[in-house]
Amino acid sequence: MPPTRHHRGRSNANRRPDGPRRTGRPQDLVRRTAYDVIRAVDTRDAYANLLLPSRLRERGLTGRDAALATELTYGTLRGRGTYDAILALCSDRELRRIDRPLLDVLRLGAHQVLATRIPPHAAVGTAVELARDVTGPGQSKFANAVLRKVAGRDLAAWLEIVAPDDLDATTRLSIRRSHPKWIVSALRDALGPDRDEIDALLAADNDRPRVTLVARPGRAALDELAGTEPAPYSPVGAVLPDGDPAAFAAVRDGRAAVQDEASQLVALALAAAGIDGRDAFWADVCAGPGGKAGLLSAVATQRGARLLAADVTPHRAALVTRAVDDRAGVVVADGTVPAWRPGSFDRIMLDAPCTGLGALRRRPEARWRRGPEAVAELGPLQRELLRKALEALRPGGVVAYVTCSPHLAETRVVVDDVLRGRDDVDRLDAPDVLTGIAPSLDGVRVGDTPYAQFWPHRHGTDAMFLALLRKH
Repeated sequence: MPPTRHHRGRSNANRRPDGPRRTGRPQDLVRRTAYDVIRAVDTRDAYANLLLPSRLRERGLTGRDAALATELTYGTLRGRGTYDAILALCSDRELRRIDRPLLDVLRLGAHQVLATRIPPHAAVGTAVELARDVTGPGQSKFANAVLRKVAGRDLAAWLEIVAPDDLDATTRLSIRRSHPKWIVSALRDALGPDRDEIDALLAADNDRPRVTLVARPGRAALDELAGTEPAPYSPVGAVLPDGDPAAFAAVRDGRAAVQDEASQLVALALAAAGIDGRDAFWADVCAGPGGKAGLLSAVATQRGARLLAADVTPHRAALVTRAVDDRAGVVVADGTVPAWRPGSFDRIMLDAPCTGLGALRRRPEARWRRGPEAVAELGPLQRELLRKALEALRPGGVVAYVTCSPHLAETRVVVDDVLRGRDDVDRLDAPDVLTGIAPSLDGVRVGDTPYAQFWPHRHGTDAMFLALLRKH
């Protein structure tokens, strides 16, 4: 990105790439940390959930400071669509003509003004100071003028202006709930007959998710996670109301882990699905970063089975190694060009690469990172991975096709396309299998037979899709 006018001709020797400027005056590390993570998301495709914790540790931010930095980071990323609509009315420049670093400061400032308890004058003042630090005095005057206009109304009043009731429904929801219009349309289609739930779903995407832990069977017990609450559905899950998961020895040791409840349930469903004959060799063919593989390896070990976990990326395979137990094998391998023989496995987990639209609560930046073309780009890969997984499955075995996206083109359309014309594969009743392992799901709608679909607004989980396919 070219330098702003303020930076031309100035030395950068006193700057660090991702840190505050070394000057004589104290820096607001909380807001600067949030800003640095937001910029890294924008410029380097960084993942906020991975980068923010390391920045907090590096800068010694704990307690209330860490909580505020987290709120500012995630809140700004979630609310970007809404804030951009408001900023566009308050600026005499088109947003696309505002330098990106300054635009990120304005978004951060708008979040402080409109969605936190920080007094408006303090929210504007700290944002202007941040603008002065990262873009220079001239730009800070512009930031001050824009944010003072933003502070002239509260969020509800602004929404009446930027997203009035007479606007078409998709555009109105896109602005009010801060989702790109293509995602609003895709999620409404995925809800099918329940499309009137779309507002509740989009609102749930913007809620801060609860921290859910998994006690990997045979490696950790739920009573080791003192102070947690039982998960609503998963028999091996617990909800952490507050605090740091790493405070638990079982988490530090890798015997327990942070894992969304739906992610736990789809792995347990694969392990519970009925198969014919041998049950000794399991596989996770897209295993990185290792959440489902860690749970599957624990269950497999309890049964005397072994898991082979594979990922095409060496870095992600290394993460899997830390998640699984000693009996599991981990390899770097491409699931579309498998390194194993046909018919090798009794159970296969295929958590296919997808748009991640089901995890927008945890990765809010994902909604801005990809466009609708990503669905078409991923489709051929998803189909080929499923074909190869079925080829690697022995007769009588089961494949779990899983995506953390409810988009129809990534879920049931993929499965239906791959199985079209095949008479050697049956679709199992995934909701029925789930109810068998999680009795509290009895009476809770978990999708339409034969497929299961979890939802944030219904189940408090990521929007995870599951198809269980048995070969005969």
